[in-house]
Amino acid sequence: MRLIPFLIALLVAAFLYMFVVERDRLLAFARGAPTTEQLDAQEAQDAAETEQDDAKQGASAPASGGNDLIRVVAIQSTARTIDSTVVLRGETEADRQVEVRAETSGLVVSDPLPRGAHVKAGEELCRLDVGTRMAVLAEARARLSEAQARVPSTEAAMIEAEARLEEARINDNAARKLSEGGFASSTRVASAAAAVRAAEAAVQSATSGFESTQAGIESATALVAAAEREIKKLSIVAPFDGLLESKTAELGSLMQQGSLCGTVIRLDPMRIVGFVPETEIMQVEEGALAGARLTTGHDVSGQVTFVSRSADPQTRTFRVEITVPNSDLALRDGQTAEILISADGAPAHFLPQSSLTLNDEGTLGVRLVDDSNTVSFNPVELLRDGQDGIWVGGLPDKANVIIVGQEFVVAGVKVNPSFQERNP
Repeated sequence: MRLIPFLIALLVAAFLYMFVVERDRLLAFARGAPTTEQLDAQEAQDAAETEQDDAKQGASAPASGGNDLIRVVAIQSTARTIDSTVVLRGETEADRQVEVRAETSGLVVSDPLPRGAHVKAGEELCRLDVGTRMAVLAEARARLSEAQARVPSTEAAMIEAEARLEEARINDNAARKLSEGGFASSTRVASAAAAVRAAEAAVQSATSGFESTQAGIESATALVAAAEREIKKLSIVAPFDGLLESKTAELGSLMQQGSLCGTVIRLDPMRIVGFVPETEIMQVEEGALAGARLTTGHDVSGQVTFVSRSADPQTRTFRVEITVPNSDLALRDGQTAEILISADGAPAHFLPQSSLTLNDEGTLGVRLVDDSNTVSFNPVELLRDGQDGIWVGGLPDKANVIIVGQEFVVAGVKVNPSFQERNP
């Protein structure tokens, strides 16, 4: 009787184990689903089939033409020689400009000229009061006349002294010969010799008087010239043809030596000044063609007339001057300008601006595709900006440049390129 309860307990324990621990298998068995072993076997079979499919796809990839590669659009570009340019920022500068100042003092007795007036070289800008300068000139001229009047008398005195010296030498020679023959006393000989020395002194005195007269003439002439020069300074004139940048001195104002009468500038021709960095200075030569565009949109052209041989110690740049015609005076002094100076030709490619990209280091360039459809990165140098694209240098003579999709590939990967025809 004890065996039956034991079997019942064993069956209950087995049922509870199956219901709690092996519940999933029990339910799957009740629904007729595959067991875990069957699932594992099925997964293994599926993995094997997947590997076989991948192997087949890998074997058929070359024949399919790279349908799984990234598609890009490229153009076949050939280098052409263009005139390169040096681009600068500068400003216009008057060809000549001077502040006309007074050289003497005095009251202004002329009416002022207005700003912007056209003046000719030698045209009077300011006139000062003559004051007592005419009297000083008259006195100097009188002294000159007096000195010149003494010239005949000093010349006559010198001639007379020379004649007396000649007479004294003759008497001295005769007295010596008579003394040697015993016909003249020693007293007479001594008197003749003294007369010779006195005549020589008279000649020297007459010569000194003549030279003093000549010095007086020169001094009086200098005084006359100084007085005339002082009177000439009373008229302040324009040194060259130009425009008055400032109003001239007002009537009645007192001008001292160095006071400003007016400022004259010449705007035709006009200079455009820029500063070239030392990395580009070898591309700029005197006589090179150049152009400039002002902030007003006005375009001008001319030639390089000056290239500095000494760099600015602060900026390490070289001053360059371009001379342009300005007969209509449309250009003004101090306007900002963008300067383009032509340089020797260089090979360049004309590409769309959208083809430019940056590599991981931030270098500007383009991505190329070679004959094996492999991408490479090539740095470029911007040479000129065009209306429909840009001219760049630094590429081979012939290059396949990616213009669409370059941002989605990197150097070393293979791509599926399609080439776009471009207008010549």
